[in-house]
Amino acid sequence: MAKTNTTYICSECGGQSSKWQGQCPSCMAWNTLTESVKEAKPSRFQALAASGEVVRLSAVQAVDTPRMATGLAEFDRVLGGGLVGGGVVLIGGDPGIGKSTLLLQALAELSARCRTLYVSGEESAAQIAMRARRLGLTADIPLLTEIRLEEIFATLKSERPEVAVIDSIQTVYTDQLQSAPGSVAQVRECAQELTRHAKQSGITILLVGHVTKEGTLAGPRVLEHIVDTVLYFEGDTSSSFRLVRAFKNRYGAVNELGVFAMTVFLNRDEREAPGSCVVVAQEGTRPLLVEIQALVDAAHAPNPRRLTVGLDGNRLAMLLAVLHRHGGIPCYDQDVFVNAVGGVKITEPAVDLAVAMAVVSSLRNKPIPHKLAVFGEIGLTGEIRPVQRGQERLKEAAKLGFTQALCPKANLPKGKIAGMDLVGVGSLAEALEFFRGL
Repeated sequence: MAKTNTTYICSECGGQSSKWQGQCPSCMAWNTLTESVKEAKPSRFQALAASGEVVRLSAVQAVDTPRMATGLAEFDRVLGGGLVGGGVVLIGGDPGIGKSTLLLQALAELSARCRTLYVSGEESAAQIAMRARRLGLTADIPLLTEIRLEEIFATLKSERPEVAVIDSIQTVYTDQLQSAPGSVAQVRECAQELTRHAKQSGITILLVGHVTKEGTLAGPRVLEHIVDTVLYFEGDTSSSFRLVRAFKNRYGAVNELGVFAMTVFLNRDEREAPGSCVVVAQEGTRPLLVEIQALVDAAHAPNPRRLTVGLDGNRLAMLLAVLHRHGGIPCYDQDVFVNAVGGVKITEPAVDLAVAMAVVSSLRNKPIPHKLAVFGEIGLTGEIRPVQRGQERLKEAAKLGFTQALCPKANLPKGKIAGMDLVGVGSLAEALEFFRGL
């Protein structure tokens, strides 16, 4: 029997220690070392990429990486144009958010053009078949319910798929380690072996990852360094739409966003209600129209409440101070609630002007026209500062039927945009004057 030894592995960085201690000696994180019993098999440690001789950078010919479209336009956008042969994609998200559903749909589209394989360690073949029927998928996708890595490799070699899904990496284990599936050592070892197989065989592998209660991927942080692309699912499980965001992509842009069931964002009430304003936000390269709702009510406590959902609460406090100082609109005796409809999270400052307009609309009980789109950053001196990609935001709003836009003067295009009346403002006072004239 092979000699075994006990090691302590950090759940944050994957560093190892021969004995337990409160602080990881590699990343200096506290209380992250977990005990792991493994077999001493140094022969399994191999480079993830193929080894080669030393070459000059100038002698290497740079070529575009060929892409394989999944057939889902939003998914391809986040991936940077499609899947890459030999690439490894890690998709994380809350339970029930739709990771398996999305990948099953992607394989159904790909199965008509290439060989595919769906490996499930969490659901039976009958459960996957029921989901496919609910989705109306008719593609005959090869399924494998297995969690032993050696059996998965044997199937990959016999089936020779071009795209394979492993659902999920936390359920897979290898006989080379004695620890339980889902442990730090098992997740790291299985991910490395699957990545090595993908690089050597050219198979594209998509890994499903669990997340912790803090919202990070379960397992060692080194897991995100091993793979080529890291995607996160966002959105409320009770809502009918999802956002897929790229946090790492060796073959494309990061912070790219894919939107599914996007029509929910602007599923607004037909009547014009005070406190509702549409902002043209920017996520990655995509202009995104989101409804901002504000509710301002008289405070019944010494300390008025300031509550935001999907927005920065500190920035709301700053905007209320600017409204008072430079707009003459006090809210110190009012409870202010602001919500980005649909569970969307917006962090860019271009939402400032829309939030201010929504607050004033609710306070004055005066609705904002349905066909008015707003964006712009508000400075502490009351100026309206320009934002990036202003012309693209305006074109997107016009495409979706908006006939009027309120934006910073510096973002006004040189030419006109067909069917849209553009109003440029340079200060908060000018924006409030425009609101009074509506």
